[in-house]
Amino acid sequence: MKVKKANQKSSERGADRSTRVTVLVALAANLVIAAAKAVGGLIAGSPALLSEAAHSVADSVNEVFLLAALRRSKRPADQRHPFGYGKERFFWSLLAAVGIFVMGGCFSFFQGFEALRGGAGETSGGYVVGLAVLGLALVAEGSSLLRALYQVRSQGGGSSGLRDPALRTVVAEDATAVLGVLLAIAGMALHMITGQIAWEAAASLCIGLLLVYVAYRLGRDARDQLIGEAADPELSGRIRAMLEKEPEIDTVEALFTMKLGLDSTLVAARVDLMPGMDSERVEKAAVRIKRSVARAVPEAGMIFLDITDRPAAEARESPAATGERGGA
Repeated sequence: MKVKKANQKSSERGADRSTRVTVLVALAANLVIAAAKAVGGLIAGSPALLSEAAHSVADSVNEVFLLAALRRSKRPADQRHPFGYGKERFFWSLLAAVGIFVMGGCFSFFQGFEALRGGAGETSGGYVVGLAVLGLALVAEGSSLLRALYQVRSQGGGSSGLRDPALRTVVAEDATAVLGVLLAIAGMALHMITGQIAWEAAASLCIGLLLVYVAYRLGRDARDQLIGEAADPELSGRIRAMLEKEPEIDTVEALFTMKLGLDSTLVAARVDLMPGMDSERVEKAAVRIKRSVARAVPEAGMIFLDITDRPAAEARESPAATGERGGA
């Protein structure tokens, strides 16, 4: 069991290092891209490009939040936080979602409406600068997305590879960034062809809608984790099946689980034991059952058993309950 726990912790540290590298790559890419988009947007007078600059700034701030999440969530449990700090990941991910909404989505809406109201145009040189910046941004954002997707695949792929909210946020940000750049390119190209700035305004509004949707999804996931989301049904089913197979357990009255962090789950079960067990046997059985669950389910960081019929059983077996008294 100790070897299994040690291997799990080593795997977690390796995954954290990979996630940190992924976040740092995304941060470096977004800082460079944000500066290029801002300068290009001012030169070109492009609302779509300025919306993308705001998007990249929001992503850069969010990556700082995610780095804080990776560091702070690993602090050990203490007297004030006996269940540890694993949920810090979800808190900082929630802040990242708010950042995407406020700095990215709202600014994109502002740029789109301002373009529709003002009707400013771009010069030929502005189009060239804008499209060149967006082309470089597409390469950089695509490279960052490929790095993130590679890590997802190395950690199991699918939903299992996206359990880490920090990695999930980076993938969402990079995928949204690639789509946003494509929208900005389309808007600027149509503006150049038709001479109608409404195309770029529409691109800015679409980017804003995309960012608001991504912020909502990420925020909802973080909210569910913060308010105490249960473990996956498959994991809960495994734990219940294990408990029901224990010879000392008659029935499993209730099973409660709650995610404490990325790889830590609280398990609390209310069970009825077989009749006729004395206090010493009940205690030994409880210890053995908890060890069995911890050995089979490494994610079960804390396990609590509520023996519902133990007091009643002890009362039935006590001399007071049967009318037998010591002495004369």
